[in-house]
Amino acid sequence: MTPPSPPRPRSFPHPSLLRVLIATVLAAVVLLCGGAPFPSPPAARALSAPHSLTPVPDEFVSDVPWRWPVEGTRRVSVAYRAPAHAYGPGHRGMDIVASAGDAVLAPAEGVVAYQGVVVDRPLLTIRHADGLVSTFEPVESPLRAGDPVRRGQDIGRVATGGHTPPDALHIGVRRDGEYLNPMVLFGGLLRARLLPCCDG
Repeated sequence: MTPPSPPRPRSFPHPSLLRVLIATVLAAVVLLCGGAPFPSPPAARALSAPHSLTPVPDEFVSDVPWRWPVEGTRRVSVAYRAPAHAYGPGHRGMDIVASAGDAVLAPAEGVVAYQGVVVDRPLLTIRHADGLVSTFEPVESPLRAGDPVRRGQDIGRVATGGHTPPDALHIGVRRDGEYLNPMVLFGGLLRARLLPCCDG
């Protein structure tokens, strides 16, 4: 009777092959989970920055800063926060400190595009030059669509309603339909400067 042969030793993959297999599996997991978030481009980061002095490209900076829309010290209670994409969460504008009944002043020359109540808040929208549109809420105004406004003109009074707290005025600005940080136009952001990088 032939004795049973001893079990054959198990063969393991070569260490380098094992590393390749592990790396492949990890890469597949990352891809299936959506991958790591991509960093936003420099211009988007600058436009989404709070109202601190952050450099932004020249093309986003107004040559003549807009007039602050309320009298008194400039105070931003909630800064602009750019969404990651068109439908993502964010704060598409900024809230500035203002009391109900305070006069709201036109930041720049333009024409009233809309005045009325949207859902639960009264608002006023002004169309300016260069594709810029500003919106103020909550604001009660005697103006109507088509009325021209000049820089510094009294355009209404701070009201209540919407997401803005009673001690604030929300300002949104769009250029050709795209939201941007209002502080760019109010002179609260520095221009980006290109400097020489090399000698010779």
